[in-house]
Amino acid sequence: MGTIRLKNIKIYAFHGCLIEEGQIGSDYLVNLSVKADLKKAANSDALADTVDYVMLQQIVREEMAMRAKLLEHVAKRIIDSIFLKLHIVNEVKVTVAKRNPPIGGDVAEVSVTIKMKR
Repeated sequence: MGTIRLKNIKIYAFHGCLIEEGQIGSDYLVNLSVKADLKKAANSDALADTVDYVMLQQIVREEMAMRAKLLEHVAKRIIDSIFLKLHIVNEVKVTVAKRNPPIGGDVAEVSVTIKMKR
């Protein structure tokens, strides 16, 4: 078993319950960790035998581009899409963080982390 991580994927998106959030948007950071059996890839040196991290980033960008009210919903969509498209992946952990959230205080970010196994 091995782990592949993508750290601090920066994305501008339009999530949130407030109407303004859907119009103005905000900066987000996504951190992603996937677990898979990487033994074959370690021996073969072939991209087809591992988890393509370019595909992981593409999935994150696609799901972040679709507006949602809740970060929980976006995180779950990312996980579902990874499990659907990358059958080698056994476990996913994703954190979606909204930077400078409009919550009436000086808060650097608010985040949601979800971890699921196949």
